[in-house]
Amino acid sequence: MAQEFPPLTNDLLLRAARGEQTERAPVWVMRQAGRYLPEFRKTRESHEFFEICRTPDLATEITMQPIRRYAGLLDAAIIFSDILVVPQAMGMEVIMNPGPHFPDPLNTPEDLEKLPREVDVEKELGYVFEALTLTRKTLAGQVPLIGFSGAPWTLMMYMIEGGGSQTRLKSKTWLFKHPEASKQLLERITDVTVQYLIGQVNAGAQLLQVFDSNAGDLSPHDFSTFSLPYLKRIVDEVREGLKARHLPVVPLTLFAKGASPILAAKAGYDTIGLDWTLDPRDVVKLTDGIVDGRSMALQGNLDPIVLYGGREAIEREVKRMCEAFLAARGGVCKGWIANLGHGITPGVDPEDMKFFLECVHKYSAVPSS
Repeated sequence: MAQEFPPLTNDLLLRAARGEQTERAPVWVMRQAGRYLPEFRKTRESHEFFEICRTPDLATEITMQPIRRYAGLLDAAIIFSDILVVPQAMGMEVIMNPGPHFPDPLNTPEDLEKLPREVDVEKELGYVFEALTLTRKTLAGQVPLIGFSGAPWTLMMYMIEGGGSQTRLKSKTWLFKHPEASKQLLERITDVTVQYLIGQVNAGAQLLQVFDSNAGDLSPHDFSTFSLPYLKRIVDEVREGLKARHLPVVPLTLFAKGASPILAAKAGYDTIGLDWTLDPRDVVKLTDGIVDGRSMALQGNLDPIVLYGGREAIEREVKRMCEAFLAARGGVCKGWIANLGHGITPGVDPEDMKFFLECVHKYSAVPSS
């Protein structure tokens, strides 16, 4: 049974994710609770990164920081956590200093034996569920709460590379040299991810996002082989699992950065996230009707570096973005969640972030006829 929470007073995000027409675009920002905020940096002075993730009070505080600072401007909160909590739940050590590092990555297919066959998701990731529940109550219905996970291919990359990588040499070599072992690992990550996302909804998440941040490193053939089947499994099994548990079947967003929007749409999520290299007018033409004859909701897609360009540039580029998304739907604001095309970066002035949000409110609003 779903828990009881305060009633939601701003449902713009959920309406847009369901493809509905809205009076303006709901807006949130990937990594909105992050290093660009002085209050975040202050908290980090006395707490290690994963300590915050594992401490519900701290994770809630960090999640709430941008909601308090940008009251009335942000239309969603996203729980403070990290995609790499899933490899941790699968028995791998991850250190954040400052970027992620795996002291003992997977080097050969034999290393799969180091991973447990079964993962007790409630035991290993219960701290995320506690943080979601506490945050949902703390939000008191102001805005919806987003839960998330990494996609199997992106998590596999980290587990094999041992951290970030420019070339993805080790992980992509696995795909070509050990395709069956790669698929076994992807299946095991998917198994955990499905249970993790269902648990997040049970704990209070009202929308789920799956981050396939490294999707663009794969050719269309390899994405269709080593990413798409697992993304489809996640969305299908999460929906089935939520129904079976009598939980809300919440909207799901896929952000497959750099992948063909046609392939991303085929995964069957409610919303597909776009990076800044895509024009929504083109995406709509390519993706409408691909799944069940329906239109995909879209999320995005301002280049994050625009936020360094000064107020004139921010206003100009947000206006241009809004015009493109509105034109894609015949001049109405429909099925669009405004966001950056990737996460906000640490050097952004918080006041420029505020101005970005204000500009989205101004230029995405369509006057009622």
